[in-house]
Amino acid sequence: MASTVNQPDSPATKRPGYGQLLRTPRAWTFLLPGFAARQPFAMLTIGIVLLVQNTTGSYGTAGAVAAVTGVSMAVFAPQNGKLADRFGQSAVLLPGVLVHTASVVLLTVLALSHAPMWALFAAAVPAGASVPQIGPMVRARWAAKLDGSPLMTTAAAFESVTDEFTFVIGPVLATALCTGVHPAAGLIAEATLTLVGGLFFAAQRSTAPAPNRAVDGVRAKHTSALTIPGVRALAVAFLGIGAVFGGMQVGLTSFTEEIGRQGIAGLLYGTFAAGNMLAGVVCGAIAWRRSPQGRLLIAYAALALACSALWAVHSVPLLGALGLLIGLCIAPALITGYTLVESLVPATSRTEAFTWLTGSVALGQAIAVTAAGQLADRVSASAAFVVPLAGTALALAVLVALRKRLKPRSEGRIVQASARGMSHRVPVTVD
Repeated sequence: MASTVNQPDSPATKRPGYGQLLRTPRAWTFLLPGFAARQPFAMLTIGIVLLVQNTTGSYGTAGAVAAVTGVSMAVFAPQNGKLADRFGQSAVLLPGVLVHTASVVLLTVLALSHAPMWALFAAAVPAGASVPQIGPMVRARWAAKLDGSPLMTTAAAFESVTDEFTFVIGPVLATALCTGVHPAAGLIAEATLTLVGGLFFAAQRSTAPAPNRAVDGVRAKHTSALTIPGVRALAVAFLGIGAVFGGMQVGLTSFTEEIGRQGIAGLLYGTFAAGNMLAGVVCGAIAWRRSPQGRLLIAYAALALACSALWAVHSVPLLGALGLLIGLCIAPALITGYTLVESLVPATSRTEAFTWLTGSVALGQAIAVTAAGQLADRVSASAAFVVPLAGTALALAVLVALRKRLKPRSEGRIVQASARGMSHRVPVTVD
């Protein structure tokens, strides 16, 4: 048996940069439309909260309607991912964007007509179920192109940065439209972007992973991603991350209204997302020595600690600074979780696995929006900030208990070598 070990100072062991990643052939053909198509995801929840709160006067009601959307997305997103793995991304996207656009328009009309809550819930279900899973689909395209490449970690970081950039732009844009133009303008913009961006992304068929139903003329065996213990552990962890997103959205919106400065809610949330984006850029440029499992636990513990002070802050500058810190802690957890999927899940189930994580974030966000909305209505805006702390603390406890499930699947041709205190994945050639 002959083996080749990369030395730490050799080019092969250095972290591939973003420039090298973006030179991947045909990457831009799905990155640009993917960026446009994922913008609505960051606008949907806050757009619903602002519109329904304006028409009903209740954050509790607004949070409940947004929560129905989030739960519906969490339930149906993995099924959409499974269908995309089997039949192809375009086959799922084309009807999905049409249903989503129609559902959001219907929800907007019902809210403006002061329809009963059950009608809002009825429209929220298809709106959430049909949210296009652009982020997971882009990640699946990277995984198909970079299978086994060191660039995969860089791609995971790049996608996290892209996601968070949308959360810088999306909430600020939705808030500005809802408060400066019309309460429904945020959701109308969301529906328009979904339709245009989603159809454009679906048209980029050449970079999409091959459907599993036809690999060399033989249907590939499909294993549900949720049967893998590591995916279940990550899904729990991502519930806590969703609790941060949902709790921050409601908490910041209600806090700024309480002090008579509602217009800066989007700016504060954008600062929080900017911290996430900044940390994502840094994480993708570092050649980590610690294992991804260890990094995930450390990042999650830091996130829970940062959330612990939210409820006690009553100053806008301090709240902005703390939001920035929380954002800095989220990115490492998100990036590491998505990176682990590549080593835990077979290629035939990756889109589904990514959608389980995205769905977990949506479910955590839905629960958090509901709980934070009730606390904001019945107690105070500051009480809503208890939700991110509770969500991250509970998820951290479960993640610590399930940490052994995050070990990568055995690939038979990869061994671990240690050189100068750093572990590397080393290709082995069998004679």
